[in-house]
Amino acid sequence: MPLQTIRPNLVQAIRAYRVDDLMAAAAAAQQHFLYVNLSNAQTKQDVLDQIAASFLFPAHFGKNLDALYDCMTDLIHKAGQQPGFVVVLEQLPDNPRFDREMREQLLDVFRDAADFWAERKVPFRCFYSFQ
Repeated sequence: MPLQTIRPNLVQAIRAYRVDDLMAAAAAAQQHFLYVNLSNAQTKQDVLDQIAASFLFPAHFGKNLDALYDCMTDLIHKAGQQPGFVVVLEQLPDNPRFDREMREQLLDVFRDAADFWAERKVPFRCFYSFQ
């Protein structure tokens, strides 16, 4: 599955895509592949901790949504020209401690990151699934 068939800056449910196929497509396009399995996460803090660990964020990561945005945009942008990103957030929690509103706030950060990279003509595709 080539990435050219997928809009370059989006955040969408993973649906028909398989993680292995997305990883292979990212490698073929020489883009960053960022993956986190959140099946053990129950709270916002769990989600942010697991994203930070999986994406290798710096130790000073603030573990809030603003810091997540900064790490997904400015921090990477300052590192130099980027080839593109394929991000997979697998098994987002669906429980009273991480409800629909919290999921939407998290996904909004990734939507904002997609807009940030779109302005710089860098593909940023984010896929997610729920528990």
